[in-house]
Parts: sequence; C-alpha cells; structure tokens
Amino acid sequence: MWWRTLLRCPVCGGAVQKEGNSLYCNGARRHCFDFAKEGYVNLASSKAAGGGDDAALIAARTAFLSAGHYAPFADRLCALLQRYAPGGTVVDAGCGEGYYSCRMAADGHGVLGIDLSKNGVKHGARTAKTQALSALFAVGGIFDLPVADAAADAVVSLFAPVCESEFLRVLKPGGILVLAGAGPDHLFDLKKAIYDTPYRNEPRADAPIHMEKLHDECLRFEMRLDATALTNLFAMTPYFYRTSAVGRERLAALQELCVGAEMDIAVYRKGENGCKSVF
Repeated sequence: MWWRTLLRCPVCGGAVQKEGNSLYCNGARRHCFDFAKEGYVNLASSKAAGGGDDAALIAARTAFLSAGHYAPFADRLCALLQRYAPGGTVVDAGCGEGYYSCRMAADGHGVLGIDLSKNGVKHGARTAKTQALSALFAVGGIFDLPVADAAADAVVSLFAPVCESEFLRVLKPGGILVLAGAGPDHLFDLKKAIYDTPYRNEPRADAPIHMEKLHDECLRFEMRLDATALTNLFAMTPYFYRTSAVGRERLAALQELCVGAEMDIAVYRKGENGCKSVF
C-alpha cells in the first residue's frame, strides 16, 4: 500500500497499519478506524469532527466539474505537480468531492484526499474505486491532518484555507505546496449578472510566509455556460448563501452566460533543513 507510512492516528499520533477492513494504530490502546463500504476512513479528531459541505453542494460541484468547465485549471495543476513533484505522494487538504484528487491520481500520483465533509469524501472514494486509482480518502480537518510528520512530497490547497504550520509538519524536507484560489476577477461576469454592485475578490490573507515561493501565475479562461451549469456554479460558491431573492431571480432568468475564470496559483517549497515550522 503506497499510503502505509503516510497516515497517523488522530487520537494519539501513532503510526497505523491496515488489518482486514480496519486501520489500527501502534499505540498501547490500538485505536481502530473502520473503512466504510465506499472505501474511505474517518480519521477526524474530536476537535475537527463534524461540518463540511452538504450533499446538495457536493452534487452541484460534481455536476459542474464533471462537465469539464474547470478542466484548464485541473490540467495546469497536474502540470505543476509533474514539474515540481513528479510521481510523488500528494495530500489534497480540503479535497471536497475529490475531483482534483482523482485527476492527480490519474496523472500518476498517490493522493490522500482529506475533508471534513463525509458527503465529499464518500463521493471521492467511490470515484477512485470505480477508476482503480491510487487515491485514498479520509474524513479529517486541514488544521489537524491525520498525516505523519514529514511524510508527503506535496500538499495541494485548492480554494481552501491555508494552515502553514500543519502543511510544514507533514511535508518532507524540500516538499512543495501548490496553493490556488480565486483571482480578483474570478466569476465577475456572474456577479455582474446577479448583483446591482458587483465586487472584485480581495487578495487572500493566509498565504505562506515561512516557505520559499518557487512559482506564481494567474490562469484565465472563458466558460460559456447554459442555465444548468450556471445554477450548479452558483450553488458551489459562497454567493449561494449571500444572494438576495432578487439576485436569485436574475440568475434563474439566464439561459446562457459567458463567465471568465481567474485562478491565482502559486508553488511554495519547504526548506531542505527539515524544519517543521518557525512559529
């Protein structure tokens, strides 16, 4: 099993091994974690348990991503991993429904997808099982990853919060972090269609400060979306919870819209000295 040295017990931090359909840690109490029938395992610590995306959001994002609308971004992600961590072990921190995890696994990486959403992790595990991919999915929090120290070649954080100290802990010396989020004009065309006063995205405030930046780019592409795709896109964004009834009516009236995507992507590297953190 490619992931046998990657995981750690969320209770005591000990190494784990698979016995039958369960994981057991090597601690004195032999904490046990059973695999679900879909193939994922729940490794959420008590302080991280609960929450995550609901089934409706997972369904909307799955439909949108499966249609290939964000394929240019997934392709670029895989290209960067092949450049900086070819064939390495990747932790997808905040993997959601597992679309990008499975894309990375299909591109030759061993991928551990971690998310607090059981709905998302379950879907990712089903996909990986169906496609026979080297991808394992676990319920867990990105601020308390069930991953051993210095075990991963790469961490990817896509449209998710960044926990630099935790990423530094799990990365091998010289390991990389691929960080991606919304650029200033990401989905601005959608905002113009539904809001009276559309706003641009603010720069993220949680970018790493104790890692070396190796690469920085802004990826832009256009998407021509029909009414179904627009509904799914809207449902998978934070705007879904912030939009008034008037804005929702405007969205429902759209039959088609050309929407620009803009993703800021950066690659960082952990120091070769193996320092976990300087906090």
